[in-house]
Amino acid sequence: MSSTDRRLVLRPAEPDDADEVAGVYLAARRAAAASGAMPPPVHPDHEVRAWLAARTAADETWVAEQDGAVVGYARFTAEWLDDLYVHPDHAGGGVGSALLELVRGLRPGGFGLWVFESNAGARRFYRRHGLVEVERTDGSGNEERAPDVRMVWPDPA
Repeated sequence: MSSTDRRLVLRPAEPDDADEVAGVYLAARRAAAASGAMPPPVHPDHEVRAWLAARTAADETWVAEQDGAVVGYARFTAEWLDDLYVHPDHAGGGVGSALLELVRGLRPGGFGLWVFESNAGARRFYRRHGLVEVERTDGSGNEERAPDVRMVWPDPA
């Protein structure tokens, strides 16, 4: 791919992608915490990197690549979209939508996800893509102890 080629490539993650996947996660979480959309991280970077390397190898993980760099990723299981993160430098450019559409295509029977209640932008994004809020919690079940919302696709109605 040439340096001027801005095509977005979606592909299954490989073990060598783990460091870039973690970099996307850490940058996105920091930006979200700084804006108040998400609570601050509860684990140091080295623990996050080790955990994500293991999860990326165990779960189905796809990366979005542009100009040879990982700019976003989706990590999911048979029933849950556990992660969908886009590097803040690439937010708003369709990366998240492309990844979500990929997951919807690979999980046509549906899936659920959890999003922090405070993350209004993510909740709007998921609603725009047809996900429905079906449950709210006080956050006592997550490490951050922050209220969250369970969303599902397709609409259970």
